[in-house]
Amino acid sequence: MISLHLIGIGTGNPDHLTAQAVAAMNGADLILLPRKGSAKSDLIDLRRHICAAVLTAPVRMVEFDLPVRDATGPYLAAVQDWHEAIADTWRAQIALHLPQGGTLALLVWGDPSLYDSTLRIAERLKRDGLPIDVHVVPGITSIQALTAAHAIPLNPLAGPVTITTGRLLRAQGWPQGADTVVVMLDAGCAFEVVEPQGTTIWWGAYLGMAHQALEHGPLAEAAPRIAARRAELRAAYGWVMDVYLMRREKVRDAQ
Repeated sequence: MISLHLIGIGTGNPDHLTAQAVAAMNGADLILLPRKGSAKSDLIDLRRHICAAVLTAPVRMVEFDLPVRDATGPYLAAVQDWHEAIADTWRAQIALHLPQGGTLALLVWGDPSLYDSTLRIAERLKRDGLPIDVHVVPGITSIQALTAAHAIPLNPLAGPVTITTGRLLRAQGWPQGADTVVVMLDAGCAFEVVEPQGTTIWWGAYLGMAHQALEHGPLAEAAPRIAARRAELRAAYGWVMDVYLMRREKVRDAQ
């Protein structure tokens, strides 16, 4: 039996780990650390830094190369194939390093339940008959880190929040009926398709890290600043991990 612990690690700052996360990491027989290519080399460096900061037990750590998603075909089909390739890679690492079973830990950015596919990949292993028991340790999400950095509430008073992706925002526009929208996984400034009138944006990149970047203001004024800063950061680091919240003023019926 493999006891798989999916541990939310926040946005890369060791201070974001809960006591439960630290205990789960120290109780593991093996921690797998994925490498995502040279352009994102500091992602593996952050995972190494987190392990060095919180591990007090002699836990084995193994690094492996994460498969790359094919960006040329239909999106959903490419993601499904990518997840299958990742599951195959996990399976190979488990067979090699935990052949008799044991406790395996994977460090997941943010929280494993929010816009992350680690749980879906783990389900593939279970469907394939691997004796695996999944445990989730919740973590601080990028949304929490964003609202904390800007010192703002997530929701308007007694109001709902819609969480979506950059891909969906660009394809479908502002979600119907929403006043507050959080956008994750935006590969390219999808806020540019939003009507800026009456809209305010709070944006953050590398939240909780030493090079954290923040911008906010009326969308018409802030959007060009964010796009320019995002391009500068990508050129400097080779990757950008960002999230933003937009809020529209309520349009009241004329009396």
